[in-house]
Amino acid sequence: MCALNPPDWSAARDELRDILTAARWPDDLIADAELALHELFVNAWKHGGSPAPTVVLVLLPDHTLRVSVADDSPSLPEPRTSADPYELSGRGLHLVRSLTHRFGANTRKRGGKCVWFELQAAA
Repeated sequence: MCALNPPDWSAARDELRDILTAARWPDDLIADAELALHELFVNAWKHGGSPAPTVVLVLLPDHTLRVSVADDSPSLPEPRTSADPYELSGRGLHLVRSLTHRFGANTRKRGGKCVWFELQAAA
């Protein structure tokens, strides 16, 4: 038996929602940002070996949101390809790529990696 005890990502989600609501982002873009954040957060916990992934949210003056999620694994993520349409996992990074304007990953000097995305709203 395997007990899964995922970390609580609600504080990061709530902060993201508060930042974007205050900046008057449309609800559909807020939902896209929340879903992309959730995918990166779960991946950091499930595949990156981090009991509590680190999340950084930055709203830039040009109406660009940059979300970074760091974990302890040095392995950079690669979107999976599967011929089986009934796979239960493996689509998260494809989803992030389709919901956002830019997406990437970098290794960190102190170990681990940071996976990020950027999403832009019209001015």
